[in-house]
Amino acid sequence: MRISVAGAGLGGLALAQGLRGAGIEADVFERDPGIGARFQGYRLVLNPTGFQAVRDCLPTRWHPLLDEIVMDASAEQLILDPQLNEIGRLGTGRTGIVVDRQVLRHLLLTNLTVHTDAALTGYDVQADGKVQAHFAHREAATSDLLVGADGVTSAVRGVLSPQTTPMDTGVRFVIGRTPLTDEFAGLSKAYGSKITGDGVSLLLGAMRFPTPPKQAAEQLAPEVTLPDIGDYVRWAMILPPNGSPTADLTAQDAVLSRMEGWHPELRALIEQADPDNSTLLSIRVVKPGQRWASGPVTLLGDAIHATSPTGGNGASTALRDADLLRRCLIEAGEGRQDLLSAVDDYERQMFEYGADAVRSSLEKLPAFAPEAKLS
Repeated sequence: MRISVAGAGLGGLALAQGLRGAGIEADVFERDPGIGARFQGYRLVLNPTGFQAVRDCLPTRWHPLLDEIVMDASAEQLILDPQLNEIGRLGTGRTGIVVDRQVLRHLLLTNLTVHTDAALTGYDVQADGKVQAHFAHREAATSDLLVGADGVTSAVRGVLSPQTTPMDTGVRFVIGRTPLTDEFAGLSKAYGSKITGDGVSLLLGAMRFPTPPKQAAEQLAPEVTLPDIGDYVRWAMILPPNGSPTADLTAQDAVLSRMEGWHPELRALIEQADPDNSTLLSIRVVKPGQRWASGPVTLLGDAIHATSPTGGNGASTALRDADLLRRCLIEAGEGRQDLLSAVDDYERQMFEYGADAVRSSLEKLPAFAPEAKLS
């Protein structure tokens, strides 16, 4: 059995790692011209299901390394004013496992062959039931199953389920990161909380590595190469409707322009951010709609259930997809069910919990962006 995976994000790579560990051939095709073509390195929180899923997709020999590059998350989720005074609470405290996306992605890339500059243009299901994927700049690839793990703008979804389209919530935010130094020790109560003022919300999250990733890999898994990265604060400012910065402002300047009179440590945090890794993003979601006819093509992660980042469940749900599909395909490979039944089993479960994940994330969005479009 051979699987083609379109998209080298966390979900697609976790699936490929899990299949490789089970002796199933998996080819990964990525539209970007190179693995490092785009910065993909912000902190994220995995729930227990998501963390266990990625753990199960990785070789057991890498589990000690994985444990050494993540941290436990615990936040009170306060609402603070621009001077860091508590003015309310978002709800119950949040827990989970914090991981750096870029570091985790490099771990998942280890020992995989990823075909870059492979933008998918379409696919054909052949008479023998196999599927042939077509690419803009490389020859076609034939496999038993094509998995669209190619994100919100999924080219695979565009063919498989063209009626399923992304919904723009109208919310824009600027995101960046700043090295975590002793200067910002006084901001600790703001990590995991919302700072609100002047029509915007600023969200902070700390990424502290038990051992620096590059050093941890050298000590625990020399065949793995991880980025040389230190502790940092991930910050994100959610802008008001029509609040996108003008073209003459950098992402940092756009944030600072809305922080007049804010606490000096907050302003310093933005001023000292890495300018190359600060960017404006939009919040778009994909709601799973009507299921397509079963066949040798399926979807995974944001391609079928993109969530709002305020839900904190997008990466966990994609990794849950990867682990579930891995398990179903192993059953097919071992002859316990046929391939199409395995894919149907995966899709039936994925549609249910994926829709719940999108719904949950949208329910939490108004707390940060009251005028967001939710339907």
